[in-house]
Amino acid sequence: DLGLKVGILPTGRLDAITDVAGVEVGHTTIIRGDDVRTGVTAIVPHSGNLYREKVPGAVFVGNGFGKLAGFTQVDEMGDIETPILLTSTTSVPRVAGALISYMLALPANEDVLSINPVVGETNDGYLSDIRGRHITPEDVFGAIKNAKSGPVEEGAVGAGTGTVVFGFKGGIGTSSRRLPPKLGGYTVGVLVQTNFGGVLTISGAPVGRELGQYYLREEVQQMGGTKDQGNGSVMIVVATDAPMDARNLKRLAARAWLGVARTGSSGSNGSGDYAIAFSTAPQVRIRTEDKALTRHGEVLTNDAMSPLFLAVIEATEEAVYNSMFRAKTMTSHGHTVEALPIEKTTEILRKYGVIK
Repeated sequence: DLGLKVGILPTGRLDAITDVAGVEVGHTTIIRGDDVRTGVTAIVPHSGNLYREKVPGAVFVGNGFGKLAGFTQVDEMGDIETPILLTSTTSVPRVAGALISYMLALPANEDVLSINPVVGETNDGYLSDIRGRHITPEDVFGAIKNAKSGPVEEGAVGAGTGTVVFGFKGGIGTSSRRLPPKLGGYTVGVLVQTNFGGVLTISGAPVGRELGQYYLREEVQQMGGTKDQGNGSVMIVVATDAPMDARNLKRLAARAWLGVARTGSSGSNGSGDYAIAFSTAPQVRIRTEDKALTRHGEVLTNDAMSPLFLAVIEATEEAVYNSMFRAKTMTSHGHTVEALPIEKTTEILRKYGVIK
């Protein structure tokens, strides 16, 4: 809306992770009383039975101060067999339990004895009563069942309801990029849950510094100390229709962190930074009924990966910005977190020639 163009590649039609055909997103947003601001966000790789038709997947860890359920099996086996859920830190076990119940109840899963739920988190304890663990199985089921293709709601919704980024209100953000036909015409979509610190930079413009809101401000200006350590977390989910195996998906996930770095993240000691990537290409799915000893299916070569690396960097960077642009000021749990001031930010972007 500001005329901000991030990078050189075109976006998909929706500029969302759902530009990758088949991917669906749903939210459950929980706003209750003066202390509860939390929720669940579900990213569903395809509308079929994910246990019976797994997608190749991988996880890249930027900084491991987090509680990502399901990580070790994804890393070992190279596939994802459930929707990917994002939530609040202390609710991960409950959300994982509900996700297991959901999967076990699906038709054709009557003989299933093991499920690997993939559940990521950030800590929304500044704006929400995180110790109360207010998310219920019904909230989880609702996020999955509400998941749909099409436009994705952004800002303080779902798992982003109570998050804070760069000292401003954060949330859920999404974006996508399309490669030119000569490079395969593939789409890369990204969804982020932003809850981290640093010095906000938008397309090179030092927005956080100009607004006087940034990590180590008081120390640098010799104004005394601050309790702000720039801590927090970011969860990044990357979807693509490019046919990739788990090894190259991990390489793709690693580049997503470069997009976060472009926004000014300090990658702090207490930040849980994870990127989860998967491919929706039908030819690389892992079907449980296939008992063959070998698997066939064309995958991209290493030499074809570089344009996709650029795509995920650009989409991740823009998704972080979108999480902030769509969020509104929130008061809860004895604190108020202001939204990014759009008019002042616009002036700064004009000052530095980012927009006209």
